[in-house]
Amino acid sequence: MCAAKNLKRGGDGGVSEVLGFLLIFTIIIAGIGLVTLYGYPMLLQQQSSANEKIMEKNMIVLQNDLKSLSYNMVPYSETSLNVGGGTLTVYNMSYSLQTSSNFTISDTSGIINPPVTFQPGDMRYESTGAQTEISLENGAVVMRMLAENGSTMLAEPRWFYDAPTSTAVIYLIGFNTTDVIARSGVGTVAMELDQTNYTVYSIPPGDTVTVQYTPNPSVDYSVAWGNYFTNTVGLNAVSNGVYAFPSNVNTLVVYRYEIRVKSV
Repeated sequence: MCAAKNLKRGGDGGVSEVLGFLLIFTIIIAGIGLVTLYGYPMLLQQQSSANEKIMEKNMIVLQNDLKSLSYNMVPYSETSLNVGGGTLTVYNMSYSLQTSSNFTISDTSGIINPPVTFQPGDMRYESTGAQTEISLENGAVVMRMLAENGSTMLAEPRWFYDAPTSTAVIYLIGFNTTDVIARSGVGTVAMELDQTNYTVYSIPPGDTVTVQYTPNPSVDYSVAWGNYFTNTVGLNAVSNGVYAFPSNVNTLVVYRYEIRVKSV
């Protein structure tokens, strides 16, 4: 009888150990499943957000390189950067005349004849995870979310209107490349000043100088540029995409720079 009781107790102990192991194993598997279901997507989202923030800073650094090349006439610049979570692509000034954005400068009396039409191209970061586009376009850093309407300007170009002298100054900066070039991962953006010129227009009294921004239909930064024209430069919105300088402008200076991108 004693031996039978001891055998029964030993069997119960084995069953308890198995049940305990199964319970702990189930908890571990459930924890791994929860982490995979909720934690991993959050980790990817945070990584995408970090890549986006890094590229915002990188594009502002590249904008400073553009300023050095154009405004300060530095002949050459190189910047090493890491393009994470997406692709950095350079679309040159002649990439697509039908779809690329352009800026048109004209006036009501026809002094600017023919009107100045400039297609700058852009250096564009396209995020694969966050679905975000950040572009260096005509000297400005602009950003938009693919799933939402609208855009914002992260860093402004150097346009201005000087009221005391009634002088308006416009800078047009475009990219030249031998072909569309792109980069993911670590690379070096090498740029050099290619061509530059400027034109001075004497605007008669009562004439109105206008600027029209026509966006790329698939990469629309019109909200960002519209806010910049009205809030920073002080232009008046005339119609969709058309903005006018104050009517007392008597001198207009248009600078044009072409930047050759050697590599990214």
